Amino acid sequence: MLQPKRVKFRRQQKGRIRGNAQRGTTLAFGQYGLKALEPKWITNRQIEAARQTMTRHMKREGHVWIRIFPDKSITKKPAEVRMGKGKGAPDHFAAVVKPGRIMFEVGGVSEKIAREALALAAQKLPIKTKFVIRRDYVKL
Repeated sequence: MLQPKRVKFRRQQKGRIRGNAQRGTTLAFGQYGLKALEPKWITNRQIEAARQTMTRHMKREGHVWIRIFPDKSITKKPAEVRMGKGKGAPDHFAAVVKPGRIMFEVGGVSEKIAREALALAAQKLPIKTKFVIRRDYVKL
């Protein structure tokens, strides 16, 4: 699963996800993509589940690009522990995704297969998404 090799600080504050994505909003690698429509933390397990689903459906043809990386550590205290006594230990990592962010890109397959593969991947994610095509991002 995806996670950083090293981090400067083991524990991070929650923060708030406000506004739309400023970068990573257009297709950069593939012909088709999956765009986020809601703000959410996407865990490393969810990213991996979506990736596996896409590659299986595409029968390992074409190419898949993951455009998000889980670099935010999410902490958790053990079950049945009283309040206080400091912040919990790091449990897993998550990617902070804002609306408009392209999360996955697919290339080298037909539009039908790409649409089906990304739809299956979207079912593994906790947010609403949209299928996008490169021709929709033509510069005028």
